[in-house]
Amino acid sequence: MSRFSTFTAFAKYSLFVLGYNIVVILWGVFLRASKSGDGCGQHWLTCHGEVIPSAPELKTVIEFSHRITSGLAFLFVLALVIWAFRAFEKGSSVRKTAVVSFIFIISEALLGAGLVLTGNTAETLTQARPFWMAGHLINTFVLVAFLTLTSWFATGGEKLRIGENRRLGWFLLAGAVGIFAIGITGSIAALSNMLFPSESLASGIAEDFSQSSHIIVRLRVLHPISSVVIGVFLFVLAGWIKKEADDSASAGFWSGVVSLLVLVQFLFGGLTLLTGAPILMQLGHLLLADALWISYVLLAASALSTAPALVEGSSTAGAAAS
Repeated sequence: MSRFSTFTAFAKYSLFVLGYNIVVILWGVFLRASKSGDGCGQHWLTCHGEVIPSAPELKTVIEFSHRITSGLAFLFVLALVIWAFRAFEKGSSVRKTAVVSFIFIISEALLGAGLVLTGNTAETLTQARPFWMAGHLINTFVLVAFLTLTSWFATGGEKLRIGENRRLGWFLLAGAVGIFAIGITGSIAALSNMLFPSESLASGIAEDFSQSSHIIVRLRVLHPISSVVIGVFLFVLAGWIKKEADDSASAGFWSGVVSLLVLVQFLFGGLTLLTGAPILMQLGHLLLADALWISYVLLAASALSTAPALVEGSSTAGAAAS
């Protein structure tokens, strides 16, 4: 009998909601990469002033379908919260993470609406667009993190003992901030590749260092640099946690997954760069990024809940911090 078959109905539903949101995120990337973000014009909630667009173009179909799937994601998370309050007692970690998930899916919708209403879509470039995209990306990461934690607690994950693992908590926070930084620089790189495509890898590198290039073109070099530096940090951190938390099968497993995904992302990111970042490669790159983020959240949850060897005052932790 598989472990999944032993999960409660709520636990299975929470996993479904997490998976569905990943699909919506991937469709959003396709929307941006296909330059279809203005498919409904600067209208929200309506599409070109209509509830259901008549005689739509392809980009309108893409944008409208993204709105429909996003709306369903909102309803699914709302149902998750209601079910959590019915199935779990007051003060439950599941209740708390479900509520925070709902808060961030509301802000996710508002950020998406803001992008549309301010015209920061498709091939439009304003000074504010990179900041809109960064905010949208961070919100998405936080949403996915709390949906992941909801599933973690619903499937039997223990309460996080952050107060007993402060030093580890700081290392994990640094890793999370690093992943956010990779995501932000990645969104800038993707935007610059879409708006200022290069004829070849060589010409693209030359444009990265040309003073005549647009600022977002010159900034895109930050993505591969930050990916390598932070990726190495994540790899080392995961290895350290696996070594120190050898009594935790869960922490050991997720540290291995994180390490593997870091290496796979290095390879896939390089291929994406060499092939000129076609849409299919962008989707694969983001899917791996989401998988890495979810795995990292689960590694953090496992380590913070079941790793007594990593509590504040650990000699190894002290050596790592020095």
